[in-house]
Amino acid sequence: MAYTETTTTGYFQRLGSSFSGMGLGIVLFIVGSGLLWWNEGNFVATRNALNEAQGLSMELASVDQVDPAADGKLVHAVGNAVTQDLLIDSIFGVSVQGIQLKRKVEFYQWTERSSTQKRQKLGGGEETVTTYTYEQAWQAEPVNSQNFKDPQARTAHVNTTALTVQNETFKATNVTFGAYRLPDFLISSISGAQPLNVQLTQEQKNGLNQQIRNQHAAAARQQGGGMWSAAQGGYGYGATDMVHEQGNVVYVGAAPNAPQIGDVRITFTYVQPAKQISVLAQVNGNTFRPFKTKNGKTVSALSMGVKSMDEMYEAKHTSNSMLTWVLRFAGAALVIAGLKVLFAPLSVLASVVPILGRIVGAGAGLVSSLLGGAWSLLVLSLAWLRFRPMIGGIMLAIAVVLVSLLMLRGKGDRKSTRLNSSHGRRSR
Repeated sequence: MAYTETTTTGYFQRLGSSFSGMGLGIVLFIVGSGLLWWNEGNFVATRNALNEAQGLSMELASVDQVDPAADGKLVHAVGNAVTQDLLIDSIFGVSVQGIQLKRKVEFYQWTERSSTQKRQKLGGGEETVTTYTYEQAWQAEPVNSQNFKDPQARTAHVNTTALTVQNETFKATNVTFGAYRLPDFLISSISGAQPLNVQLTQEQKNGLNQQIRNQHAAAARQQGGGMWSAAQGGYGYGATDMVHEQGNVVYVGAAPNAPQIGDVRITFTYVQPAKQISVLAQVNGNTFRPFKTKNGKTVSALSMGVKSMDEMYEAKHTSNSMLTWVLRFAGAALVIAGLKVLFAPLSVLASVVPILGRIVGAGAGLVSSLLGGAWSLLVLSLAWLRFRPMIGGIMLAIAVVLVSLLMLRGKGDRKSTRLNSSHGRRSR
């Protein structure tokens, strides 16, 4: 059943909030403008760093032996990442020889969804209607049902957890790359996880079941009863078989095919102990470190499989360009959002008549978008003049030509209008 919450905000309260929010609008405008400027400089600095690094990079023909001549050099190398480390999840007793072991945890919980509608009232007030609905779903974290908006849902939809456990990633610390040793920052970049089939011993299952019973007993004492009630979706803490294996999933609950509130599923994946990789990094004895360029940027990369030096640098340039475009849009969005906040009092002032408030609000939104877009382009142009003078100069020249043509066109239209007007008077 849905729960509805209605709140009313008076005209002067809305007006005061809109004026007090103008400070936030100024902050958003400044942050967005600063992000646009910084982003262009960062793009150029990163591009220059990559070009510098690529010009200095050398091929490391083989990683089978440590090459003293390559020490301190930025190299490209291809080989196998290998480890003998045994990774152990002590909670579940799962172990595997690999580069990475990952435990992903999900909880079956009651969740709250909300949808909001706002209606402006005659006189400038505003009514906000929020509807809350509740459903069962798998969640990455336990949900505190005592924070539900509906008071009845707090008792009818109580969340429990059969087992309290968190996500965790276990990484090998000793990973070799031929005769070299990979540092942690490169180990963390190794991907290609695959499912790890889990086989728990009966002793491990008994230990987990006991842990579940202990947790339920403690929770039941807090609830003042001997066991979780069926209405709460829990189980009697005397249950003896709550742990089930399904491939790479350990399921904690009475019935894996019929999840109940409080059930937990844990998914295990791992990265095999031998993976072919390509590396860009500076040799540091028998290991590697990021290469520091003249402008202070660092360059390093790890790709799965065999990748040439040119392919790896091309990927780095592509990533730099993509990040730059994402931040351009983000900066422009912040500028526009800031202007909308600054213009918000106009729509509130006009909202004494609801339809007039909506018209002014739409107009303010359009003006904010146009001004924000124009300002963002201006900041980009100035940044290009600073960081990329040639491109910035060309763009500025094009803009001047376009503006000049528009001005000439306008003068021509006005002149034509005057001539037509004069001809009309002579005709009369």
